[in-house]
Amino acid sequence: MLDVKHKNSYIRGMNKLPLQKRVQILAMLCEGSSMRSISRVCDVSINTVAKILADAGKVCMAFHDEKVRNVQAKRVQVDEIWSFTYAKQKNVAAAKAAPDGAGDTWTWTALDADSKLIVQWFVGGRDADCAKLFIDDLADRLANRVQLTSDGLKSYLEAVEGAFGADVDYAQLVKIYGASPESAKGRYSPAECTGIRKNIIEGEPDEKHISTSYVERQNLTMRMHMRRFTRLTNGFSKKFESHVNMVALYTVWYNWVRIHKSLRVTPAMAAGLTDKLVSFEDIVALMDAAAPKPGRPKTYKKSTKV
Repeated sequence: MLDVKHKNSYIRGMNKLPLQKRVQILAMLCEGSSMRSISRVCDVSINTVAKILADAGKVCMAFHDEKVRNVQAKRVQVDEIWSFTYAKQKNVAAAKAAPDGAGDTWTWTALDADSKLIVQWFVGGRDADCAKLFIDDLADRLANRVQLTSDGLKSYLEAVEGAFGADVDYAQLVKIYGASPESAKGRYSPAECTGIRKNIIEGEPDEKHISTSYVERQNLTMRMHMRRFTRLTNGFSKKFESHVNMVALYTVWYNWVRIHKSLRVTPAMAAGLTDKLVSFEDIVALMDAAAPKPGRPKTYKKSTKV
């Protein structure tokens, strides 16, 4: 058993946790465990878990930005998934000491429908500015013309036009919802989808591939594998930065570490970005390489002045 002194040693930099302990913490973060449950199971302080998540998030953001480039995709689907930070938007005004970024938090994802690769992600609001940032970065990562499908969010129209111009086959899949008999059972019962409408916006998209099913399924995987996305719990993000770090870690895990059941390889391998698996040990190695090197203690000369 680790005593309190060793529990906090990772934070203070006295020494590092063993490799396998850090690998275990990262794996549990990506398998839907809460930070406090990880703290109990791994016998470390919750501050240690938070520090490891912060370090992993930073290196995973840099890794994704560098490695997911020149993607040879044919069909890309984009969508947004809702969560909240600190408090729901309607409660932020009355919340005590709400931090920056509190309220509704939207995670935008772009998925290659064939390789299941998450080409780009972005965390922010659900407005025109965020749509532009997200689509601009997506366009920079693609190597060729693609068929792009989104939902009916109007912010996509200007964003796609600005990023791709006429060099895209773009369509929107608009779902039509109606009252559901199940909605009488409670406020969290979903509305029933009564139909869809396919709107061709630009180019000549293949109508049979106008779909957001794959990216919506990935969003379900995201919600199931990150505790802070789980509904009706107290596992939501308390800080916006922690939410971003967790999404960054999850994306690298999903793209490079986890073998997709139907593909039998990782999405990164299916997309031709690599020919080998990445492990949590590799992520820890990136964290160690990015960590500041310990410096020598300062020495002071005794003054001879009187």
